[in-house]
Amino acid sequence: MKPLKILVTGANGQLGQDLMNLLGGTEPKGAIKGRTKLTQNGIIEAVGVDIDTLDITKRDQVLEAFDQIRPDVVIHCAAYTATDKCETEPDMAFKVNAVGTRNIVEGARSQGSHVIYVSTDYVFDGNLGRPYVEWDIPNPVSVYGRSKLGGERELYPGDTIVRTSWVCGYFGANMVKTVLSLKDGSNPLYFVNDQFGCPTFTAELSVKLRDLAMSRHPGIFHVTNQGPTNWYEFVREIMDKCGGDKERVNPIPTKDLDPPRPAPRPPYSVLDNAALRLLDLELLPHWSESLVALLSALDA
Repeated sequence: MKPLKILVTGANGQLGQDLMNLLGGTEPKGAIKGRTKLTQNGIIEAVGVDIDTLDITKRDQVLEAFDQIRPDVVIHCAAYTATDKCETEPDMAFKVNAVGTRNIVEGARSQGSHVIYVSTDYVFDGNLGRPYVEWDIPNPVSVYGRSKLGGERELYPGDTIVRTSWVCGYFGANMVKTVLSLKDGSNPLYFVNDQFGCPTFTAELSVKLRDLAMSRHPGIFHVTNQGPTNWYEFVREIMDKCGGDKERVNPIPTKDLDPPRPAPRPPYSVLDNAALRLLDLELLPHWSESLVALLSALDA
């Protein structure tokens, strides 16, 4: 049986590294023990690329890569994700997130490849007052959100969009690692309590991306760990679980941040995983379970 060939863009990133490990038959670091069903050897052949091997903003490079690799599925994780820098570098944000995705989609069409595009909760303005389902109309308030929505609009109806939020994992920079670096201090810490979302852990997200690649379900999916929270409560939980003093963590409204953040954030960008639920597909666990697993892996 011919293996399913999956091309992963952004393979050196936070999500990409976990995804490549999983596709290669290794449990992602920080996975909940006993929950990950590993793919048997020979079923999947994974090829990873990143900026050092493929510049997705270069159309000719992308088309040549697809002609050489000939993937069955591409999981497009590569993105310009520096939310605040996007405000001062809008052309770069759109060049990578929108035009880069256009190039990936064109390459995929040339080989008949299915595309899975990893998008964000920032395509919404956060003013709906309830969790967003996949059929709600996007209205991004930041350059980052607009550029990622631009990428979404490059896809074909039969492709797959996976929106996620507040990503944390073993690799790269994220809020869990930030809190760990602050754990042993004594000064008070301030985190906003008026931005709500769902923390999502790459060890679990990568499993769902693999499963969607194998099934090639089309359409939009919201994929997050379960359970909404705000940054203040999330940081307190991290601090508590890693042995720090959670009483050092204090709430602050976004408007009082000093210095203020250049990019506006949606105040309530909780994603309802409605498409997964209605299609009877397994949901990710509550974020608190994944947090414990990640902290254990980081402490190993």
